[in-house]
Amino acid sequence: MFHSKITGVGHYVPEKIVTNKDLEKIMDTTDEWIQERTGIKERRFHPVEEGSTAKMAVKAANIAMERAGVKPEEIDAIVFATLSSDYYFPGSGVLAQAMLNMGTIPAIDIRAQCSGFIYALSVADQFIKSGMYKKILLMASETQSIALDLTTRGRGMGVLFGDGAGAVVLEAHNEEGKGILSTHLHSDGNFAEVLRIKSPGSGRATTFYPGIEENYEEIHPQMDGQLVFKNAVTRMPEVVIEALNHNNLTVADIDMLLPHQANYRISQMVQRLLKLPDEKIYNNIERFGNTTAATIPILMSELWEQGRIKEGQLFALTAFGSGFTWASALIRW
Repeated sequence: MFHSKITGVGHYVPEKIVTNKDLEKIMDTTDEWIQERTGIKERRFHPVEEGSTAKMAVKAANIAMERAGVKPEEIDAIVFATLSSDYYFPGSGVLAQAMLNMGTIPAIDIRAQCSGFIYALSVADQFIKSGMYKKILLMASETQSIALDLTTRGRGMGVLFGDGAGAVVLEAHNEEGKGILSTHLHSDGNFAEVLRIKSPGSGRATTFYPGIEENYEEIHPQMDGQLVFKNAVTRMPEVVIEALNHNNLTVADIDMLLPHQANYRISQMVQRLLKLPDEKIYNNIERFGNTTAATIPILMSELWEQGRIKEGQLFALTAFGSGFTWASALIRW
């Protein structure tokens, strides 16, 4: 059986920085209020006139491929994770494929929201394990800012999200105990209405109809924050333990935990429940906010740039998001 390993990582975040002080000017909030509840100090917004979800992904992908020493024509398949695709259809995967001049290889789009990167990683890993493909480009990119209500009415969601992209190159190898050890995926559709944007969607006659601008809950993200928090702090450590048990490992074997950056308070609780010291968890939510599917590859790329990823280290990834979806992965570098 083949195994898959990550040979290159890259990320891109827009240049435009939006601080909590900037948000104070357009909504009834304060820097202190946002930091106390979320840990976020600033986030990046991608100007609409400068590009798209796919364009950000391509920038991250080019960095990942360069670091992997892989040319675009060597890639066998694309897996693209996002909830903020460029179009209602088609997905952003084919758009990125065209921008990268990758011919007629398959491009698969994954919609698992904040768990999207790990879901996509699992799909790519299975393709490589089966021998179907040997080199896969995985991109995760989000343009959240366009859907946010940046007024006092929408501050509960508006302060949380940012834009950005991350990418990894996965390649086949035969070395036992290295690379992607396992992935673990879960969902519970009974909570689908707890965190969602309703329109555009097939549950109504048309996206644009008289009065939609007044129907606030149709077109802006809605969330039961307390219920999301309660489930996230349960499911994220739970699915890490599932992965460790599957591989006959313990929490003590983890060298670095990369949790999805939804809320710093969630990351703190997950760390506390797993009894991990500060040096074994990496967070960047204070600088980027919640970048949904792009969060974990951005974390990985930053660690790569800092020289903090060493051969033989065990990385645990965990995420929780809309759906509800949650997932984990173990990686031995």
